[in-house]
Amino acid sequence: MIEDAQELRETMVSFRHDLHRQPEVGLQLPRTQEKVLEALQGLPLEISTGESTTSVTAVLRGGAKAEKSSTILLRADMDALPVVERTGVDFASQNGAMHACGHDMHTAALVGAAQLLSQHRNQLAGDVVLMFQPGEEGWNGARVMLDEGVLEASGKPVDYAYAMHVMSNRVPSGMFVSRKGTIMSASHHLNVTVIGKGGHGSAPDAARDPIVATAEMITSLQTAVTREFDIFDPVVITVGVIHGGVARNVIPDSAGFEATVRCFTPAAAARLEAVIPRVLQGVAMARGVEVDIDFHNEYPPTVNNADEVEFSL
Repeated sequence: MIEDAQELRETMVSFRHDLHRQPEVGLQLPRTQEKVLEALQGLPLEISTGESTTSVTAVLRGGAKAEKSSTILLRADMDALPVVERTGVDFASQNGAMHACGHDMHTAALVGAAQLLSQHRNQLAGDVVLMFQPGEEGWNGARVMLDEGVLEASGKPVDYAYAMHVMSNRVPSGMFVSRKGTIMSASHHLNVTVIGKGGHGSAPDAARDPIVATAEMITSLQTAVTREFDIFDPVVITVGVIHGGVARNVIPDSAGFEATVRCFTPAAAARLEAVIPRVLQGVAMARGVEVDIDFHNEYPPTVNNADEVEFSL
């Protein structure tokens, strides 16, 4: 099987580069879906596409007989990010988006797995469900596919699910890593708007500066991470967007920021829901401004089954 995989290498690299040149964002990925369907054409698969998205689900029926068989799901995400690529590689994006998180590689890997497993289907005692998911980058594409029945695509519930994610740092190239239990954090969304009173930059005492309050809120949240949470149950708050003001000598009426908040346990998530509003409202009261807080859960943590981790490694 390893030798067969090596024979697919150049084809899959070329396929990945093709995906990379034309990335798509969100739940609707028509070009990507078309390329995946074309790559799967001719394989002994039962293929269906999403009802409300451009997802692709394919079922491979194993040909080996066994007293007990399992249904295994293999998953890859297909969408890109709305960022401009400046890598300079000869297969760089041509449309202003970018596969900056490696989903082109994920998709190519699953297409390669489909081709490889199809060659060896007579050795499989059970079925394989191939899940090509759009909308991973904040669009909840997995939930859409779950609601449309991907876990029952083979006619019975999936027994186990496997997925991989490439990393560009921390882990040496070519190394596979995993762990039992929680491996990826939950993700929460934080959007904060600070409402003050505008004025001229020469007379801040006649205004209520929302930018100063916003800056203090950001630093106060970072202090809360180190003083309100157990170091052995870590929390990360990263502010990725700050907005406010149109001129350097004008105090605006409002400002704000957006952040991603991550944690690993329900206890930390519950504490975040209490700590974040308290910290932000406390700063707002001290600075004489108002604050509007939108904090909600996006995705739960990824928790690996211990037996499956042991089996895969």
